[in-house]
Amino acid sequence: MNATEHFARIWFGLTLAALLIVAYPASGADTAAEIERESRAALEKLYREVPTAGVLAKNARAVMVFPDIVKGGLIIAGQYGKGALFEGDAVKAFYRTTAVSYGLQAGAQTFGYALLLMNDAALKHLDRSEGWELGVGPSVVVVNEGIAKNLTTTTARDDVYAFVFGQEGLMLGLGIQGSKITRIQPEK
Repeated sequence: MNATEHFARIWFGLTLAALLIVAYPASGADTAAEIERESRAALEKLYREVPTAGVLAKNARAVMVFPDIVKGGLIIAGQYGKGALFEGDAVKAFYRTTAVSYGLQAGAQTFGYALLLMNDAALKHLDRSEGWELGVGPSVVVVNEGIAKNLTTTTARDDVYAFVFGQEGLMLGLGIQGSKITRIQPEK
């Protein structure tokens, strides 16, 4: 591949990622009530499908959920989604998650993820940071099916547990590290 082809692929990926990030917010949940409703439904589904998540959530200080994240791109990818932070059954705040990544990746997909903030330190870090970048700050453990089977409330010792769910579409490469989480004030 010559330099022109490489530049064209990067430009295409950047354009697709920018379009995704700009266009998706207009079609996603916009009001606080919509974000809360979608977030609650996603958590209920996650707890049904992955019982360990529900058990850990009962001991968490807070649970942040992003029910519908869209990711797409070619070499350069972008992702965007909105969600809610629950303390107990009450919504404490609303957030958006964004990320741009570069590497061997192609496609488009939607997914969601829930972050179980297990202690006061993790919750305080979220409150203090002006945009929490995952991978910086409290330790985050991404829980897959194998870990979930062996994880209990007595073995759970990390600050934050992340559960990725509802993956649809095809995207080579998926991760939450490098995602930036920022507090938002949606319409009532």
